[in-house]
Amino acid sequence: MGFGEEWAQLKTEAAERAASMPKVPSVARALPAAEVDPVEQAREAVLERLADFRSRVLLVPLDERDGLWTAEFGGLDWICAFSDEEALARFAEARGDEGREWPYRRVVGARLLDEVVPVLDFPCGVALNAAGPDGAVFPPVRGIVPDTAALDGEAA
Repeated sequence: MGFGEEWAQLKTEAAERAASMPKVPSVARALPAAEVDPVEQAREAVLERLADFRSRVLLVPLDERDGLWTAEFGGLDWICAFSDEEALARFAEARGDEGREWPYRRVVGARLLDEVVPVLDFPCGVALNAAGPDGAVFPPVRGIVPDTAALDGEAA
């Protein structure tokens, strides 16, 4: 499969996943301004960010064995994913590796959370756009990854 065909397939897969996700009702539109709960607003924002991540085609750098590149932070491994080449370049520069070639794969966010994280033999989250102003983390917890892969879920 050529690059163009692979890209088209990934975009189609991302659109299908996004269309199949339940829509999150907006608290801000449902309640008068005086009744909006800030905790509920924050929860809604997190769910919207997660839904956006799950539907995106991301760039995931590869390690020297062509596996997905991970970094350890806070006692947990993280798959590093980037929204575009500029975000990956910003990360490489922050690491002092801007001269290094960074091979990567394109992966739909939902596939990372639902298929990749569960098959790893170690707990792992996903870090989006590390070293960027729009960075986010998706830890391996219930509601983000399948319960069998969640640190707070049920073991398989």
